[in-house]
Amino acid sequence: MAIQAGMVKTLRERTGAGMMECKKALEETQGDMEAAVLLMRKRGVLKAEKRAGHAAREGRVALVLDEQAGAAAMVEVDCETDFVAQCDDFQQYTQWLAQAVLQHQPRDLEHFLGLAIEGKTPEEARHDLVGKVGENVVVRRVVFMQRQGDVLGSYQHGRRIGVLVDMQGGDMALARDVAMHIAASRPRWLDADQVPASFLQREKDVFQAQAATSGKPEAIVAKMIEGRLRKAVEEVTLLGQPFVKQPEQTVGTLLKSRGARVLAYARFEVAEEEEQAV
Repeated sequence: MAIQAGMVKTLRERTGAGMMECKKALEETQGDMEAAVLLMRKRGVLKAEKRAGHAAREGRVALVLDEQAGAAAMVEVDCETDFVAQCDDFQQYTQWLAQAVLQHQPRDLEHFLGLAIEGKTPEEARHDLVGKVGENVVVRRVVFMQRQGDVLGSYQHGRRIGVLVDMQGGDMALARDVAMHIAASRPRWLDADQVPASFLQREKDVFQAQAATSGKPEAIVAKMIEGRLRKAVEEVTLLGQPFVKQPEQTVGTLLKSRGARVLAYARFEVAEEEEQAV
């Protein structure tokens, strides 16, 4: 049977094991979750499985930027405690991963975890690290970004937040300012065109329910809903948000005044809720 991504995610959360191991176990057991857990236990997959019930809510975002090559990479690796997140072994592992993403340009996380890098896959190296630190460690996200515009900028806020921005026009200072804004304001989408219809419908349903008890004429209610929906879109899109350093103008207005345009961006935050992840 075909192994769905959700099945792998469920087994990964349940066992603390890596994505590749979970997928392999499910394939060998034809998708039987209990049988897959038993198979992994029989194989004694190191210490990671002993940490299965331990939530990884700390961690580190590492990024590397090669301006000459116009390329950048970023990874998020989660662990259980702040102590481990700041230890040398954990920091070295996350930085090694970021450099490996930059070098190998993986198409996705699953592909990356199975790559042989310096004689060892990232997943094998993760198991080694778990054995050293005695905590659950999860490689949660990786991204490779090749510059398509004129400037590839980045911003890192401590160890928990990292941002990459690919921009047409402007300069590195502007790209950094926009990346800083993204770090602070958490836009979920670039502009109104990227906002999913499901989000718009959900917000519209909420506003309609609120307006239903207002007692106002139908035409006024329609305008109220339209205005609130427009405001909701502005709040979740990069171009619609007030620029953090100059709130009197939006990011879109700022970029237009500088003859610049954001082509793509990525934002990682440790233990961020999946719905907010970009």
